[in-house]
This record gives sequence, C-alpha cells and structure tokens, in this order.
Amino acid sequence: MEDKIKLIANNKKAYHDYFIDEKYEAGIELAGTEVKSLRMGKCSIKESFIKIERGEVFAYGMNISPYEKGNIFNKDPLRIRKLLLHRAQIIKLDEKMAQKGYTLVPLQVYLKGSLVKVEIGLARGKKLYDKREDIAKKDQRRELERDFKVRNL
Repeated sequence: MEDKIKLIANNKKAYHDYFIDEKYEAGIELAGTEVKSLRMGKCSIKESFIKIERGEVFAYGMNISPYEKGNIFNKDPLRIRKLLLHRAQIIKLDEKMAQKGYTLVPLQVYLKGSLVKVEIGLARGKKLYDKREDIAKKDQRRELERDFKVRNL
C-alpha cells in the first residue's frame, strides 16, 4: 500500500541559498490543533532552520498558524518543535555539521498518509557568484523553452 503525499509547505529559498548534499525524512512532534492547521495548509518554513542540541533535533522559526476553532488549545505559532529521527541519523548529521560550512534546513513539510513529515537537507551555503550562475542557467533554459515553443506553433 503506497502512502499518498500531500505537500503543505515548500522552501524554494533553501535551493537558492544552499547546495543540498543529502536529504532526510523526519517526523515532527505536534499538538492536535497544529495538525488540524497543517491539514488546512497553514504553514511557512521560509525563515526556519534546524539545530541539534544534546542529541535531539529541533526546528526553529517554523510558522504554523493557529487553528481558528482551537481557542485555548492553540500553541505559539513560532514555538520550537522537536523533529523525530533515528539516533544513528542524528549522530551522522551531527558529525557532518561539525565540518565547516554545513547546516540543516527544512525543505518541505508534507502529509504522508496520516503523518506529518518534514524533509530536511544537509546543506552548504552558496556564494553570490554561485547564485548568479544558477540564475543565468535558469534564464538560458527559459529562453530555449520559449524559442522551442515559438517554433512548434
């Protein structure tokens, strides 16, 4: 049985600012009203980042809007949330982050079946010239697609 995946939030900025070397799927510890809010698609991960502290992984700055019908059960939208990974994965990530220039960034938040998952990426920061190079490649590809479209009409 294959789980259906429904994308909730995507972090396009991460692909622009970083080279993504490895990707991991992590669970996330949430309250009930947060899950309901996520099912409605109310999440932003543009400004969020991930840290490893005392052998546990935490997401900072992940904005899950309060659920409208949640009243007193709503949690702080920007609270720190624990991510669920296997111990071996955490140790491996911690070792890689000890190397210069590596960081963890959330790439996507999605529903996998009935579970909320976060795709995190082990990333290296891009320099300004790398970003310019990527923009130039995108523009070039867009021009080629436009020319191809014009010829086929």
